[in-house]
Order: sequence, then C-alpha cells, then structure tokens
Amino acid sequence: MSSESTHWARQLTPYHWFVFIIASLAWFFDCLDQRLFSQARVAALTSLMTTGDAQATGKYVTALFLLGWGVGGLVFGPLGDRFGRAKMLTATVLLYSFCTGVTYFSQTWWDFAALRFFTGMGVGGVFGLAVALIAETLPGGARAGALGWLQILSTVGNISAVGVKMIIDSLAQAKIIEMGTQWRWMFLVGAVPALLVVFIMKYLREPEPWLKAKMEGRLPKGAIVGPYLDLLRDKTWTRNLVVGALISSAGVVGLWAIGEYATDLQDKVFRQYYAPQNLPEVELKAKVDQARNTAYLLQMVGAAIGMWFMTRACIILGRKPAFAIWYAGALVVTLYAYWTMSSPGDAYWMMPLMWFFQLGVFAGYSIYLPEIFPSRLRSTGTSFCYNLGRFAAAVGSIFSAKLATDVFASEVPGLQERYAAMTMCAIFVVGLLSLPFALETKGKPLPE
Repeated sequence: MSSESTHWARQLTPYHWFVFIIASLAWFFDCLDQRLFSQARVAALTSLMTTGDAQATGKYVTALFLLGWGVGGLVFGPLGDRFGRAKMLTATVLLYSFCTGVTYFSQTWWDFAALRFFTGMGVGGVFGLAVALIAETLPGGARAGALGWLQILSTVGNISAVGVKMIIDSLAQAKIIEMGTQWRWMFLVGAVPALLVVFIMKYLREPEPWLKAKMEGRLPKGAIVGPYLDLLRDKTWTRNLVVGALISSAGVVGLWAIGEYATDLQDKVFRQYYAPQNLPEVELKAKVDQARNTAYLLQMVGAAIGMWFMTRACIILGRKPAFAIWYAGALVVTLYAYWTMSSPGDAYWMMPLMWFFQLGVFAGYSIYLPEIFPSRLRSTGTSFCYNLGRFAAAVGSIFSAKLATDVFASEVPGLQERYAAMTMCAIFVVGLLSLPFALETKGKPLPE
C-alpha cells in the first residue's frame, strides 16, 4: 500500500475518478434530501394537520425518518456485502428519490410521515455502500483523502437545498406556483437523483476485493442475518463493531438531537432581538428568516472547513487523536453557543464554529469505519456503526423534546431549548470515553 497523502487526487485514474464522483453524487443527493426535509417539515405539517402543534409533531416525524434511516442502514449494508455494492447503491438511490418525489402528493401528515420513513431507509443505505466502493476501488494512499472529501462535498448538498428553497419561494411570490405549496415542490425536486441510476447501472463495476471474495466463496451465506452472524463469530470484528458504533453514535446523536434544533432556538432568539423595532409581523418574519438563512449558510461553510481539517488531522495525526480533538471541541463550543447565543451576530460566528466540530467529525467516520472491517463484511460493519446512531438519535430527538417541554419548561423564550441541548451534550463525552478501546488504523492496509 502506498503511503497516505494529502495530495490524494494525483493517484487517481479516470475510472477511480468516476467511482469517486458517482459515490459522492449519491451522498450529495442524499444530504440534499435530508436538508430539504429539515426546511420543509414545519410548512408541510402546518398544511397537512388540522389540529395540533406542527413544530412539535415535526420532531416526531424527524424521529420516524431517523428510524427509517437506521433500518435502511442495517438492511442494505448486509445486502451490499451479499449481492454487491453497485447493485444495492442503485436500489437505495431509487428508493429515496422515488419516496421523496411521491411526498409531493401527501394528503395527511400520516402518509407524509410514512413516506419519510421509507425515504429514510434509502438514505440510510447509501453511506455504507458509497464508502465501501471508494475504500475498495481507490489506491490505499488516496483512500483517506477521497473519503474525507466525500463528506466535504455533502455540505454542497446541504447548501444546495437552501438554493432550491429560495428558487421555489421566488416562483411562489411570482405566482408561477401556488403560494403555500412550496414544500410540495421542494420534495418533487428530491426525485431528481433517480437519473443517477442510469449511470450506476451502466458503468459502475463491483470493486476487486469484493469480486475476489465472491470468487473464493467467502461472501456471507445469508442475505441479511448472515453477515451479522459472521461479524459476531470473530472477536476482532465484534470489538470493532461495538467501538465503531459508540464512536459514530456520539456524533450522530450530537448532530440530530442537538445541532438540528439550533434553528428552533434561533427563531426565538432572533424574534426577541428584533422585537424592540416594533415591525409588522410580515417584516419581522422576513428579518428572522433572512438571519436564519445567513446563519445556516455560514454554518455549512464552517462544516466544510471542519471536515477538511478533520481529514488532514486523520492523515497527519491519526484517527484517534483527530476524533478526540473534534469531540472535545464539539462539547465545549456547543455548550457555550447554546448558553450565550442572544443575537444574529452571535449566531453568525457560533454556528460555523459549532458545526466545524459537530459535522466536521463525520469526515472521520467516512475514513475510519471501512478500515476496521474486511471486504466480505465491510458494508455491513460500516452501515451498522454509522446508522445504529440513528436509533439513538431518534430516541434522543424525542428525549430532547421532552426535556424542553416537560423538564425545562419556561416562559422565557428559548430557555427550554438551551437547557435541553446542553443536557444532551453529554453524548460527546461518550465518544471521548470510547476512543481508548478503538484501534488506530493510520497507515495500515484494509483488513481482509
């Protein structure tokens, strides 16, 4: 294996680039879908619900989406090891793009929630398959850099969702589409990734390590249960499975049960900040929305920079030191941001710094998880570790909502969200405490 390099792109052939681009596009559209949902869920539920709190219901629908995400990861990971990464990547992209597009036709919040669950299944299957493809196809010296950039490019999907929303909102204001139906059109855009399947089916080949395992008869015997049994039969893989799941779950819960709800706090903080100006409701809402959009764009820039630095830290310092730095940073910065944020100006620097650590650590998952499992079980192990945290995040999302409404209920705007998020920051300590039990994989070949 060639040594790891921060100049990984120089080692790639045209086919290597093709694999990297296809896998990155699958994950790009995956992240686009996630962010479209985050932006449209309250508007969709407000339109579909006749009674109840749309914002509170949105947290439960988010929890259902995360459950689907977890189930999809646990199902499609083993199927990728049994039947091939390229085949299953095709299936997952079709599933999440179809279900997202069909959401346009939702009539009740129940069918909206059900479609989110099945979309989540497709979304959850993509990551393990995409990173397995890149890890097994690209040269060893380019692996860490390419996998880090897979995550960095995902922030482009997040930012693109904002652009999609702005375009659709402008179409509604121009009366080209009906006002109030913007959320439906946003989900219809999510059907576009289905076109990617044409290229996946026609040109993408299964990686050589997987083909070799198939030729030698070393693939798991069962479709779904078999790969998990194979992982549990070997103490090394079982250990890596448990430790990898703990490390990943800390970041996933941190993002979805803490970071995702920063927008709820911002809405209340920004309203309180602009209230003394005695603006009409329409102008007040416009100012709050503009401030939130600016904060979001800045936090995505912070996330991309954080992923880039995380990738370099993994290559230069090693995987475990990089994780330690990013979890400690996430703990300190998130606690400070949720406790002190009181104006749009605060959010403009706090949110980028918070997501530098909270989302930046995800580049480490792309790099580390495929390095601790053999080819015949790589998709299963990677998907399990990355997606098990979705179940914890779903529970954490509900628990966070309960903390805010029941434990820390307050008439002071935003105070309950602050206390709930700060309590949930304990999850970053779990990530730090898991690191001593993890294997260091810097500079080592993929296990077989």
